[in-house]
Amino acid sequence: MFFVYVLRSEKDGRLYKGLTQDLEKRLSQHNKGENTSTKGFCPWKLVHQKSFGTRTEARAYEKYLKSGIGRAFLKEIV
Repeated sequence: MFFVYVLRSEKDGRLYKGLTQDLEKRLSQHNKGENTSTKGFCPWKLVHQKSFGTRTEARAYEKYLKSGIGRAFLKEIV
């Protein structure tokens, strides 16, 4: 199982989109500052997630969320 997730920084409200197989572990890594691109904006809160059976499907959804249309979609649901 693969998860696409969206985190919101409680420090400044920015969103981070990612893909993982272990959502709990990955969220913990972000909040511990183990990810270079997110460590300066901790703490992070999970605001959206979706599961997929294959990495290909999950990657396509992650790319969608990072596109202009996907960002507009996230503004509506988050």
